[in-house]
Amino acid sequence: MSKAPGLVALMALLLLTGCRTSARDPNTVVFLIESSPANLDPRIGTDVQSERIDGLIFDGLVVRNANFQFSPALAERWEQPDPHTLIFHLRRGVRFHDGRALSAQDVIWTIRSMMDARSPGGVITPKAASYRSIASMDAPDAETVVMHLSRPDNFLLINLSTGAMGIIPAGSGRDFWQHPVGTGPFRFVSQQIDQDVLVERNRLSWSVIPKLERVRFAVVPDAVTESLELEKGSGDVAINSLPLDSLPVLEARPNLRMEATGGTEVQYLSFNLRDPLLADARVRQAFSCAIDRQLIISTLLGGHAQPAQSLLPAHHWAFNDDGPRFAYDPGRAERLLDEAGHPRAANGIRFRITMKTSTDEGTRLLAAVLQQQLARVGVAMDVRSFEFATFYSDVTRGAFQLYSLRWIGGNEQPDIFGYAFSTARFSPKGANRSHYSNPRLDELLEDAEESEDLARRREDYSEAQQILASDLPAINLWYLDTVVVHNRRLRNMAPAPAGNYLFLETAELAGSS
Repeated sequence: MSKAPGLVALMALLLLTGCRTSARDPNTVVFLIESSPANLDPRIGTDVQSERIDGLIFDGLVVRNANFQFSPALAERWEQPDPHTLIFHLRRGVRFHDGRALSAQDVIWTIRSMMDARSPGGVITPKAASYRSIASMDAPDAETVVMHLSRPDNFLLINLSTGAMGIIPAGSGRDFWQHPVGTGPFRFVSQQIDQDVLVERNRLSWSVIPKLERVRFAVVPDAVTESLELEKGSGDVAINSLPLDSLPVLEARPNLRMEATGGTEVQYLSFNLRDPLLADARVRQAFSCAIDRQLIISTLLGGHAQPAQSLLPAHHWAFNDDGPRFAYDPGRAERLLDEAGHPRAANGIRFRITMKTSTDEGTRLLAAVLQQQLARVGVAMDVRSFEFATFYSDVTRGAFQLYSLRWIGGNEQPDIFGYAFSTARFSPKGANRSHYSNPRLDELLEDAEESEDLARRREDYSEAQQILASDLPAINLWYLDTVVVHNRRLRNMAPAPAGNYLFLETAELAGSS
């Protein structure tokens, strides 16, 4: 059996370059990322890099722990005297990175600017609908925020948590992304689009003061180059972005170490249902039957993934995988396509379709494999790759037939179903980029959002997942393991299943004080 292309290329580059390293500040950790964050304004950015880096710069009112429960963040405590009222009591002494003291007005400004793009400092954001239950807000004093709700909202705390949003200073406008100012353990220094983002520790952090002085997030779109940078020592750490066939080579290097844990990130394949071809559920079901997930996991992913039947992690209280399954079965895929009115032509092709991807090597390799597997059932798939900003812009405005991305973090709570699939959350008001609409699903999600009965909510989500498993507006492919490769000069590296960057808050350099 021949070696995988990524591995061969990596070995060749290592032989050519040897062990040369470039001079750089030894106190700056170089974190390799595949793409530049699209928008570091926490009110707007929803791509992977924006959300993960924002999670270091900003804080929400609350924070989710490993058990999906809430702990205090900028709000040291909160109470809900009735289903229509939430009262948050802010921590005293918290300051933004520019020295301004945190107050209730900052909280109100942040949320109002997301809810209403016409308000002072207002922005157009897919997060707006997450706060539609808030009828009004007031601040009895500088440390208290009262939210009056138009209806009960079981997901409001989720949408006020670190990672989902971040509190910004009152008065911030639409250009806030150019120099974001938060309260988190790291403060923004600079950004060069498609090159890097530099952050440094916030020595006045209210939560934890990082031991790392600075972190430079260096954009390296090519995964083989990324592997080489780690091997040479010019890069210090990468997470979930390396060619998995290169991991054994990197792990064997004396200067590197690999940490891996089961992950909650879900890789998915999404369809544009406004396309007449893809509006037929039988076509989408056929695609699912044509994809050999287990083969891709064992080869392309090196076994570092588990098949996914839902967006939710398998250990979540609302998880259900009892819905219809369209597992790998090329014969069934052929029958479904025949039933949908797409027989093979004389050349064996039923129809052509286009999948858009970023230039990330892992995504392009996945697209190439999907192209081969779909060809076996008569579907000719063209692959078009773009720089990430262009690709993501096309995805959010619906200019695609097929694309594949990952759900990160947000899929750890069941409000993901509404965000991704409810009729009210068509992009840009949410992440329903497929323009999927199912009245029964909308009804179930609305009931689950407002009900105080946990058993009833579980039933709602169970049926919702069964509907999605049948309609397949998107195919859940697999849960990716969280795999971090880092230089041994970094210690106390504890990656989380969600694949976020919060381990930087406690990591340290060997020999540092």
